[in-house]
Amino acid sequence: MSDTVDTTAGASGGTAPRRPGYGQLLRTPGAWTFLLPGFAARQPFAMLTIGIVLLVQHTSGSYGRAGMVAAVTGVSMALFAPQNGKLADRFGQGAVLVPGVLLHAASVAALTALALAGAPLWALFVAAVPTGASIPQVGPMVRARWAAVLGGSDERARLLPTAAAFESVTDEFTFVIGPVLATALCTGVHPAAGLVAESVLTLAGGLLFAAQRRTQPKPTGRGAGAASGSRGARVSALSVPGVRVLAVVFLGIGSVFGGMQVSLTAFAEEIGNPGANGLLYGVFAAGNMLAGVAYGTIAWKAGPRRRLITGYAGLVLAASGLWAVHSVPLLAGLGLLVGLFIAPALISGYTLIEALVPAGARTEAFTWLTGAVALGQAGAVTAAGQLADAHGASAGFVVPLVGTALALATLVALRSRLTPKASGRVAARGMGHRVPVAVD
Repeated sequence: MSDTVDTTAGASGGTAPRRPGYGQLLRTPGAWTFLLPGFAARQPFAMLTIGIVLLVQHTSGSYGRAGMVAAVTGVSMALFAPQNGKLADRFGQGAVLVPGVLLHAASVAALTALALAGAPLWALFVAAVPTGASIPQVGPMVRARWAAVLGGSDERARLLPTAAAFESVTDEFTFVIGPVLATALCTGVHPAAGLVAESVLTLAGGLLFAAQRRTQPKPTGRGAGAASGSRGARVSALSVPGVRVLAVVFLGIGSVFGGMQVSLTAFAEEIGNPGANGLLYGVFAAGNMLAGVAYGTIAWKAGPRRRLITGYAGLVLAASGLWAVHSVPLLAGLGLLVGLFIAPALISGYTLIEALVPAGARTEAFTWLTGAVALGQAGAVTAAGQLADAHGASAGFVVPLVGTALALATLVALRSRLTPKASGRVAARGMGHRVPVAVD
């Protein structure tokens, strides 16, 4: 059986519907009320790690200590993010986000003060745990809002793949400008300025986003809604087999981000041109953004599962050559290619969540994937750093290859778990609607 989407579903008289686009998406009523504050609130996520590294390195003189503190923050975020998503599904986004951003601002302030005071490493670890645990999961919340505002009709539901692509581009854009902003503040104003700006943006953007209650998904409440089991007990999104498969897939994507960050830095230092690091990572990020933009403009005939497998295979193939490249132009070109394959894999994975997970657990499901990326990134930063120290930058580039290869093997072996249960005949067109398809 094929894995193709019925692109004429919902059309009258057999005429194919108009191809969805970003302009049509952004004209969705109420969209801008959560997009603008959501962008401000998610921007700090890209500033946090580099802000911690620059501050702790300045106060301790050790990149190793700085990296460990940042890694603790990332692991804490990965472990607690799904719980925050589960609470948001149950009680509403605003009920979770408001206390969360307040706790995050306080935790960042404590971490900053301890670092400036020259506190011991264990004290920084203690402050790093709540800092990571309270990172607001605005990206998954925005995705859940798109599902809520677009899932009411067949016409709007056609925009859901475009919304998934738009969110991927937005996420990547934050990781282009966030680190640059944090670095400029830390080096040009004060070593703590990056973290101060991060906490201010988180607090202001988070509170504004939480205030937009009209577009937030309806809370499921206690033991209610589609995410409940037969006895009324609420079921975790992680109990869905497909979510567990996608979490492994996203661990591999995290290994690319973490491995590229460390290895590109080490490569630039090896060739005696540290400034090349920004250029190389910018090209890599640009590839991701370009692919995300293009993805949202294409009327796909292949289903999201097939697109995920195909895109991931391309990602592994592109990553397989990184370790062998020793010139800036070649590494930039290969990095661009790696970036081009990341967006399709990310978007297809997020798209599959809609078909696999009940509406009352989608924010939690999105946060499991976001947390998996963060966990994969934290592990890759550590592994690539050790390999680069011991054997050079080329060895560090092995981490993205191994991480994505293992994830692809898992994806291929367990691809049947990415098929929706509902009679095996429905799959997600996008982030919030189901349409008839034929599934492999």
